[in-house]
Amino acid sequence: MEYQAFHAIPWEHGSFWVLVAIVIFLVLAGRKILKVLLDMLDGRAEAIRAALEEAERLKTEAAALLEEAQAAQAQAVEDAKQILNSAAQEAAYMAAGLAAEAEATAKRREQMAMERIAAAEKSAVQEVRAVAIDIATAAVAKLLQDGMATGADAAMIDVAIAGVPAALRQ
Repeated sequence: MEYQAFHAIPWEHGSFWVLVAIVIFLVLAGRKILKVLLDMLDGRAEAIRAALEEAERLKTEAAALLEEAQAAQAQAVEDAKQILNSAAQEAAYMAAGLAAEAEATAKRREQMAMERIAAAEKSAVQEVRAVAIDIATAAVAKLLQDGMATGADAAMIDVAIAGVPAALRQ
């Protein structure tokens, strides 16, 4: 069986008209299908373009946020350094103050100890004098009771009085 559409006159056969109908259908429907396909592709391209623009905007915002975060971090580091420096200065100042206060306290305590020693020395000297006076008084009373001669007791009193300063220095 031979295909007759390609022999003789093509429009006399039904397959030619089927071909023409398909071509007309493709031309008429193809425009609409092509338009739908192109609109769909354009929409997709527009969505991709919008996504790229959004990504670029987000990238720019992220870069700005990164710069702000780096600046804030640098500021925080600088603030921390300043805090450490001021704390070190404050500690040195307090240490110097405490050392001066400790030295002043030590001097006050030394002065108080010296005053106590002086008071104790003064009290001891007064006690020694009181004891010396009591001893001298007792000796004089004993001599008077024993009935010494008038001339002898005057000489003894002079010797006792002359010996008091030397006894007090010892």
